[in-house]
Amino acid sequence: MGSEVESSTYTRSERTQYRERLQSSLQELKTYLAEHELTGTGRVGLELELNLVDQQSQPAALNREVLAAIDHPAFQTELGRYNIELNHPTLTLRGRGLAELEESLRSELDRAEQRAVRAGAHLYAIGILPTLDGDDLAGEGWISEGNRYAALNAAILEARGEDILIDIDGPEHLSYYARDIAPESTCTSMQLHLEVSREQFGPVWNAAQAIAGPQTALAANSPLFLGHLLWSETRIAVFQQSTDTRGPELARQGVRPRVWFGERWINGIEDLFEENIAFFPALLPEMSGEAGSATDAGAPKLSELLLHNGTVYRWNRPIYDPGRDEDSGDGGTTPAKPANLRVENRLLPAGPTVVDMVANAAFFFGLVKYLVETEENPWERMSFAVARKNFYECARHGLNASVYWPGSGDVPVTELLDRHLVPAAREGLQLLDVDEQVAEHYLSVLTGRTRNGQNGATWMARTLGRFEDSCLPRKEALARLVDRYGEHMRGGEPVHTWPLP
Repeated sequence: MGSEVESSTYTRSERTQYRERLQSSLQELKTYLAEHELTGTGRVGLELELNLVDQQSQPAALNREVLAAIDHPAFQTELGRYNIELNHPTLTLRGRGLAELEESLRSELDRAEQRAVRAGAHLYAIGILPTLDGDDLAGEGWISEGNRYAALNAAILEARGEDILIDIDGPEHLSYYARDIAPESTCTSMQLHLEVSREQFGPVWNAAQAIAGPQTALAANSPLFLGHLLWSETRIAVFQQSTDTRGPELARQGVRPRVWFGERWINGIEDLFEENIAFFPALLPEMSGEAGSATDAGAPKLSELLLHNGTVYRWNRPIYDPGRDEDSGDGGTTPAKPANLRVENRLLPAGPTVVDMVANAAFFFGLVKYLVETEENPWERMSFAVARKNFYECARHGLNASVYWPGSGDVPVTELLDRHLVPAAREGLQLLDVDEQVAEHYLSVLTGRTRNGQNGATWMARTLGRFEDSCLPRKEALARLVDRYGEHMRGGEPVHTWPLP
């Protein structure tokens, strides 16, 4: 939800008008998509959320100072003062596209790190910073400046009507009531965007949902939250619970949570926008005053529909982008970007290294391409409930999870990845015309994880155990863990090669 808002409170009349605008916007979208061909260039994009960490390996609530030092429009604020976000330019994967992504991402992060250090912070790509504690989430010092963040926090608390229960059971157990949505700010991710045509959208989204479990197991990098060892990808549970607008009674009645895996396979993007309106009351019913407005190319802007979509947190989110117009320099305007449809894959954690993150992207883009272009179609041979179960099983247990896959039955996720899904991703990258050596380089990183059982989550859990076995108290062990993680992250070698202390 990157759009700024004017208000933090809304009248009953405004909420009624907003609901009506959502309905009319949905009809506008359907009409536009029926009458215009959005071909889908296959371009991809990436957003990366980063933690700010001080010299003592503690969170540094310095995003305003760090962004001023970086001084680049690609870097923006995130919900927490100890976070920033990098928006990487779009690119194609053809040829050496993945290698170019790694080079560009590394260059941007190295430059930003050098400048961030001047402001008193290091940049960490890590799902949840292990040294974050309750004091960092207390009061109002955790939340970034900007009305949209305060408004979102107020709206979720008002909808829920009580404090937010965070209750997660893993190797250890954590249960407490949060006074606001501060726990959400601890979750940093890498979000992948894939531009598709209207016809492709349904199969691409279904494929992304089908592989969500194995994708999460492969990339898990968030085993710790508030000093507790919990799920392999604890981010999934923290994010869902910290933005839950439902009280216990509504949850028991089956009301959908705002962070939602979904409940069915779809035919097209319209299905998801219909669900958004049918199931989720508006959190920020801000009227744009642009009813019926369009870009110069004729694409409806649909500001209300897009703002509402930004407050429904699907792990694979539908994106309708109307494009934008920019001053061409001669007094007129030219479309800076045409209208497009995208699937935004939101379940991956940030980190551990640039090469690991590009390998995770290669897996997603390659496997989705393979599943859509071949006749395997797991969404036609597997219930949606099974895909959802796979997802949560892999979030809990990571590379130790077992999943169901059509044709394989119940199988350890490492076996499914090694024997079928990584090779399928290789074939998908071939279909995308990715250079063979480039594809092999990144897929070998994934195979390294599946064969030695070490991703970011397992490395952190094992390293914490080693430090505590040497009689370090938990708080000191966590600081030592973050320090060692930072050394390896900056070294750049993939996480499956990281030694234990």
